[in-house]
Amino acid sequence: MLARSEMQRERSGVHVLIVDDQASFRRAARNVVDLTPGFVLAGEVDTGEAAVDAARQQQPDLVLMDIHLPGIDGPEASRRILSDGAGKAPVIFLLSTYHPSEYADETYLIDCGAKAYLIKAEFGSERLSTAWDAATADSGTRA
Repeated sequence: MLARSEMQRERSGVHVLIVDDQASFRRAARNVVDLTPGFVLAGEVDTGEAAVDAARQQQPDLVLMDIHLPGIDGPEASRRILSDGAGKAPVIFLLSTYHPSEYADETYLIDCGAKAYLIKAEFGSERLSTAWDAATADSGTRA
């Protein structure tokens, strides 16, 4: 897991935890976060279990969560993160290569508490900012 250095711990910007089992997508997502004004990398992990631990330790503002992960999947990891109760709950965006309509039961995507579902092929700086603004519009949250 990549962690912020002590110098980066000041709470300026939206701190993002990336959760994906593919190193190539973690690298691409890291680039998107780095290129998006107001967003800062908090860390990255490759399993659902590690996501739960990292969310507890890093306390990110946003978790970019792949749906298909080894061990517990993204929706279950999201449920566990949001029910942890340790600190402020992060906003979670689910990511997948599949369109949500390709899932037999789309309700499990919604029931996990995620605020957005993003298709990996469409994921970029503008999409990240737009989804964050929409997810936090009612709460007034902007780090």
